[in-house]
Amino acid sequence: MANLVSIFRMILSMAVAGMLFINTPTMYWTAFGLTILVIWMDGLDGYLARKLNETSKFGAVFDILCDRVVEMVYWITFLALGWIPLWIPILVVTRGILVDGFRAIALEQGFTAFGDTSMMRSPLGTLLVSSRFSRFSYAVFKALAFSLLILAYIPGLPFRLAPLATVCVYITVFLCLVRGVPVLVEAKRFFKD
Repeated sequence: MANLVSIFRMILSMAVAGMLFINTPTMYWTAFGLTILVIWMDGLDGYLARKLNETSKFGAVFDILCDRVVEMVYWITFLALGWIPLWIPILVVTRGILVDGFRAIALEQGFTAFGDTSMMRSPLGTLLVSSRFSRFSYAVFKALAFSLLILAYIPGLPFRLAPLATVCVYITVFLCLVRGVPVLVEAKRFFKD
């Protein structure tokens, strides 16, 4: 069930991307509402996995991969619309590929991204990457960035949200990078010959 929610989130994010190229208030408001749903469903899949006792390493990895797809769909769409500069998706995609690649190597050795078998060992790495505070902060700013960017470009909106949306985008990218560095640093122990 949780994996189906993750798949549905990916499909919804792609539908939102398509809607954003139809520049009407109705489409943008619909895209905004669906974005809120996509964000809410990010927590729902994990909740369902725990509640239905469907947690597994595959599910954890699949959830992260679906999160990446959703995230990339939004960043690339915002770039295509001219709402963000090119360097943002380049940094986020590069960070995602590197971090997920190192996490895959850690997974081969029995370590996961989060939880009791987390690959993070240092207190600072745990705080920055896998703590509830870090994950929650990143999720909140990403949600704000995505939803405020859509709101900022709704035709005919009587107030300006673009400056606030831009601040949220930059904070999100900063948190993305800060949360990725400890994974890269701590991954070196998995490359012992």
